[in-house]
Amino acid sequence: MTLSRRSFLRNTTAALAGSAVLGLGSAALAETTMTGVSYLPPSYKALSYGSAGFVERLGQSGAVAVDYYDSGKLLKADEQLPALRAGTIDFMFHTTSYITRSVPILGITGLPGVVDALYENPERLAKGSPLFNLIQEKLNEEGLYMVSMMGNILEPEYLWSTTASPIKSIADISGKKVRVVSFEATQVVEDFGGASVRIPSSELYLALQRNTVDAAVANISTIIGRSLQEQVGVVYKLPLTAYGIGLFTTTKRWENMSEEEKAAFNEAGDWFDENGAAQANNTIYPDEFWPMIAEQGIEVIEPSEEELAKLEAAAEEVRAAWIAEVGEDVGNRAIALALGKDA
Repeated sequence: MTLSRRSFLRNTTAALAGSAVLGLGSAALAETTMTGVSYLPPSYKALSYGSAGFVERLGQSGAVAVDYYDSGKLLKADEQLPALRAGTIDFMFHTTSYITRSVPILGITGLPGVVDALYENPERLAKGSPLFNLIQEKLNEEGLYMVSMMGNILEPEYLWSTTASPIKSIADISGKKVRVVSFEATQVVEDFGGASVRIPSSELYLALQRNTVDAAVANISTIIGRSLQEQVGVVYKLPLTAYGIGLFTTTKRWENMSEEEKAAFNEAGDWFDENGAAQANNTIYPDEFWPMIAEQGIEVIEPSEEELAKLEAAAEEVRAAWIAEVGEDVGNRAIALALGKDA
């Protein structure tokens, strides 16, 4: 049986009572059914590639049956983490930029002045790396277990602006209305004189078309996935922030899995770690998405060394605030590991 989102939210108590409640009707009674969610639609090709591959491999393991809902069909983005913690779902894929206020340690994936180095060195966030293990330690304190961070963060988010209000330098940000999602980028945009506006990606096309905003801080997946290349004329490649897509369960759920189930989860998770970010960053973006940007005639502006230095200076306050939130020892260690320094 496949539940509607409304039925799911109404019957969460019943959902906890047995493994078959949320399972597919065809699942064998002897199997454990695991319910997973993502709010990302398949149209986000680069982002959904890894999650779809994980779900396929987990379902083929024979250890569990999988009931998976993408596109927010079961839970909206801001409902996923509470549902996971409550035990009404078994695992979730979530972009880190949406939940850094709830799970501060994940802010390391979006810190300006750090993300470019992290993006260019995927081994620093790979499963089992010192940085990955440090993040895991902090997540465990909150009852969360991270199976993988898709092997790395995705290509940084840049400033995409309209032809009518182009942003081609840091100076151009002043006075502009800029769509921003992550907390980590908001402060920098405002420090540069911009007005940050939080708008869901589903509403961004019209917001740009109607001049509700002049620009958007976005990953190229959002641009292509929402056809925003039709509304923007310039991309200023200042690496303001970034995000990864984490695969999460809870420590309680993980500890209650059988050895066979853990093995299946780990095997599928290893594939996700090896292929998730790599496929997006190394194949889909350079071979498909950026050529589409070029064909659209969008002007691509690279920041100068002087502008990157200004970003680094502006980012110091953001990093200091994040360190205060996660703790000085953990924050400094995480940043050092992300930058390839001894922690």
